[in-house]
Amino acid sequence: MTPRPIIIDTDPGQDDAVAILLALAAPSQLDVRAITSVAGNVPLALTTVNALKMVELAGRTDVPVYAGCDGPLQGTLITAEYVHGASGLDGAELPEPVTPLAEGHAVDAIVEIVMSSPAGAVTLCALGPLTNIAAALDREPRLAGMLREIVLMGGGFFEGGNTTPAAEFNIYVDPEAAAIVFRCGSPLTVMPLDVTHRALILPRHMERFAQMGNAAGAAVHGLLTFYERYDVEKYGIVGGPLHDPCVIAYLLEPGLFSGRLISVQIEVESPLTRGMTVADWWGLTTEPRNATWMRQIEAEAFFDLLVDRISSLP
Repeated sequence: MTPRPIIIDTDPGQDDAVAILLALAAPSQLDVRAITSVAGNVPLALTTVNALKMVELAGRTDVPVYAGCDGPLQGTLITAEYVHGASGLDGAELPEPVTPLAEGHAVDAIVEIVMSSPAGAVTLCALGPLTNIAAALDREPRLAGMLREIVLMGGGFFEGGNTTPAAEFNIYVDPEAAAIVFRCGSPLTVMPLDVTHRALILPRHMERFAQMGNAAGAAVHGLLTFYERYDVEKYGIVGGPLHDPCVIAYLLEPGLFSGRLISVQIEVESPLTRGMTVADWWGLTTEPRNATWMRQIEAEAFFDLLVDRISSLP
């Protein structure tokens, strides 16, 4: 089977880091053409360095990393050091990367890779705010029609928001970008809080990472130990949700997830609900059904996949 070409657009972040490792550990299934960084969990300079750290940790420095947009399309950047720590990857002692950045801007790289590939070949995997992808869609109007799919982590309906009562972080950071992406016409698959909050990092999962015996497993154990403490305290649950790896797991094992094709619109006007993903799960409107909204995950099989693939890394 020919590996599926993907671009990972990301703002690492511990959960982004695990998602990157998962993708890089599956070369027979995923052809990671590029990793593009965006400002989000921490500022762009840090998300870019963190992406480079992951390609080095995975032993995959063949994958180019491009730096992207340093703030949202409008307004001021909101970051989440209160979750991820000052570095974005607190919890693991990782060396400063020596791998150079790829030349050029992430938005240009996205456009070039997609437009130089056959129509319907490349999948965009969005793990952070959608600024780079919206900018690429604006720069090249034909881009949406050339994509196989956009798979993204963001939003929430049944779970509400995690940054405001209405809005999930990735959408809230740049709702104008999200609005562009959700109405672009490309097939969309969404991993909202509704599904990621069912992928809880339990003590038995952490123990499996701790016992892996490789550098990647040790790093994941340290990263997730730091990362989950915020949500464990916030929600009063036994383990924090593991958001972004759901995007990559879906590409590897789509049968782990279930949902339905619905209409999703992004609120950009209301101060009260800015960044809300207005998900018409019950079909109450006649708006076009533009996104497959996932709601269920086979959580144990998801963690089995993570452990299996990450254990194959150095």
